[in-house]
Amino acid sequence: MRIGVLTNLRAGRSEVSKMLALLEQKPGIVHVETDSSRVLPEVLAELLQHQLDVLVVNGGDGTLQYTLTELLANPDIPHIPYVAPLRGGRTNMTALDLGAQRNPLKGLSDVIDAADAGRLRELFVERPALRVASAGRDRSQYGMFFGVGVIHRAISLVHRTFPAGRSQGAFGATVVTGALAGKLLFRPTDGILTPDKVQVLLDGKDAYGGEFYLLIASTLGRLFARMNPYWGTGPGDVRFTSISSQVQRFARAFPGVVRGTPRSDFVNRENGYVSENAEKIELGLDSGFTVDGEIFEPVPDEVVTLTADRRITFVRA
Repeated sequence: MRIGVLTNLRAGRSEVSKMLALLEQKPGIVHVETDSSRVLPEVLAELLQHQLDVLVVNGGDGTLQYTLTELLANPDIPHIPYVAPLRGGRTNMTALDLGAQRNPLKGLSDVIDAADAGRLRELFVERPALRVASAGRDRSQYGMFFGVGVIHRAISLVHRTFPAGRSQGAFGATVVTGALAGKLLFRPTDGILTPDKVQVLLDGKDAYGGEFYLLIASTLGRLFARMNPYWGTGPGDVRFTSISSQVQRFARAFPGVVRGTPRSDFVNRENGYVSENAEKIELGLDSGFTVDGEIFEPVPDEVVTLTADRRITFVRA
């Protein structure tokens, strides 16, 4: 079984040198390194020339997002390998949701051992990938998490507030999320919590709009800090939640909302809360958005379409 490893040298974890030392002892494993997302297409093309069965991604959510986009949005790639994300970055929501090892070095070793023993299928976890498409952009993006509103601006705030390294990841995101949730109690109308105007269409028939503090969508089971802010029903793979700027009783609702178990007596559309599972979501907006922590700047009068029409076989590392 052919294994390739993509290492992002700027991912934020200190185990890179140990990882490289391990790979030097494994001449049968193809390994490439990059310190810039700009050269990722070339790096991946080099790796995929080896007809990989397993692609190990040694980086964070951003590295994985670039990788999924190159794999799924490039029609010239005939074979999609199994993808094994390591917890090797500042934020590792996808790897964490898949049950990856805390230590990325141990995760890589387990994948290699399972492949050598013919037990790799025991580590398979299938997930739909989130497709983010817009006519105003050059290509579709693929990832596992999408956000508009406060989450989009909060990521930039984390990078400005916390020093480079792991504190810019889940720790910083958790601190900032908690602080911003507290500020929402005062109904701010400017700064990072400025509501965004968005028109929403769910599966082509359920439409609503207005100003929103937050709109998020994901195909993950949970987010950072074990949050699971989705409680909707329906057969679709896109899990979607919105919180209006006219939200009511937010202090009481917040604990249940972030766990995905809100009180049904007041967490509803009339009070500013919507959560649904959909096959297709269309968002008309003028704000930017984030996909797996990567920032996409605003495009005027943009319509963003979210679907989950491709599935990836991940390897739990």
